Amino acid sequence: MGAHSMNRDEMKGKAEKAKGYIKEETGELLDDPELEAEGRAERTAGKLREGFGKAKKKVGEALQDAADAIEE
Repeated sequence: MGAHSMNRDEMKGKAEKAKGYIKEETGELLDDPELEAEGRAERTAGKLREGFGKAKKKVGEALQDAADAIEE
């Protein structure tokens, strides 16, 4: 797993954000406040999940760095 690869949480978060954005825009175009709100909520959930994935990756990298330092 390279430093720039995304974990599952990051990828799912990005997908949720994209899906939410599309729903939000569609809701706006169709004047459907319910769909718009649903899209906004999905986008927020996606951002949180993506952030969680990034945090998890940072912890993993920090642990790897610590393990490398111990081995040296």
